[in-house]
Amino acid sequence: MNAENPVQKKSMPKKFDLFDFLYKYGTILTIILLVIVFAIANPKFIQSDNIINIMRSISIVTIIAIGITISLSIDGFDLSVGSTASLANAIVISMFVWYSQNSFVAILLAIAVAIVVGLINSFMIVKMKIPDMLMTLATMFIIQGVALTYTKGATISQNMVMPDGTFATGTISPFFAKIGQVPWIIIIMGVVVFLVHIFLTYTKHGRYMYVIGGNKEAARLSGIPVNNYKVAAYLLSAFFAAIGGIVLASRVMTAEINAGAPYLMDSVAAAFIGFSVFGAGKPNAFGTFVGAVLIGILQNGLVMMSVPYYAMDIVKGAVLAFALALTYYKQK
Repeated sequence: MNAENPVQKKSMPKKFDLFDFLYKYGTILTIILLVIVFAIANPKFIQSDNIINIMRSISIVTIIAIGITISLSIDGFDLSVGSTASLANAIVISMFVWYSQNSFVAILLAIAVAIVVGLINSFMIVKMKIPDMLMTLATMFIIQGVALTYTKGATISQNMVMPDGTFATGTISPFFAKIGQVPWIIIIMGVVVFLVHIFLTYTKHGRYMYVIGGNKEAARLSGIPVNNYKVAAYLLSAFFAAIGGIVLASRVMTAEINAGAPYLMDSVAAAFIGFSVFGAGKPNAFGTFVGAVLIGILQNGLVMMSVPYYAMDIVKGAVLAFALALTYYKQK
C-alpha cells in the first residue's frame, strides 16, 4: 500500500516565508528601525520629553482612526471623519466663547451634532444603497461647508471680535482645557483603544461586525441584522470623530477653519497599516494604534532632521501605499 505515513507528514519542517514574516512583523520592525535611525541622527529623539510629545501628537489621530477602523470592520469606509471632527471642534469652542455654556453642555452638543452626521451617513448607505465611500465623500464636503457656514469662515477664540464689533465674553473652562493636556490626552487615547479592542475582539457584537465585513450575505443568512450593525458602525465612527475634534479643541483652545481635515489622511493610513500588525488581516484597534505610532515617529523624526513639512506627505503616502500592498496582496 502507498498510504502516506502521518508521522512523516507531520514532521516536515515548515518552509520559512519571508513575505509572511514581513506581513506579520514588518510594521513593528519598521518602528524599531526608525527609532534607531532617528536616535543616531539626533540623540534627543529618544529622550522622555520627546517620547511624550510623540504620544501626545498621535492621540487625536488615533482616536479618529479608531472610528475609521470600526467602519472598516463592516467593510465600509468613512471619509467624513475629518470634517466631522472639524464641526465638533467648532461647536464645542463656540459653546464656550459665544454662548458661555459649561463643559457638559458644550461636549454633549458637539457629540450630538456628530451623531446626526452618522445618522445621515448610515441612512443614505443602508436605505438608499449609496456606496459607503461615495456617500461619506459627499458628506465630507457637506460638513465642511456646514462648519464654514457656522463659523462664518473665521477662527473662534476667546476675546474674538464678533460681527457687531464687540468682543466675545465667554471663556473656556479650566476643566475642559485640561482634556488636551498631558497626561489626560494620552489617557483618553489609551482608554479608547482599549475599549474598542475589547469590543471588536471579545464581544458578540464586535465579532458580528467582522462577520459582516467578511461576507455580508453569509452574515445575513446567519440571522445577523446586517443593516443595524452598519448603522451602529457609522454612529460609532462619527462619535469617535467628535471625540477627536473635542480633544483637538482642548489642545489648541481655538476652532480653526477645517481643523480636523489634516487628520483624515493620517487616520486612514493608521487604520490600514493596522491590518498587517501581527498578521491580523483585518481592522483592529491595537493595530490602528501601532499604525499611528509609526506615523507619529515618522513625522517627529523627520521634523528633527529638518525635512521640509511639504515633503512629509510623500513619506506618509509611501508608507500607506506599502501597507495597502501588503494587506491586499496577502488577501489574494
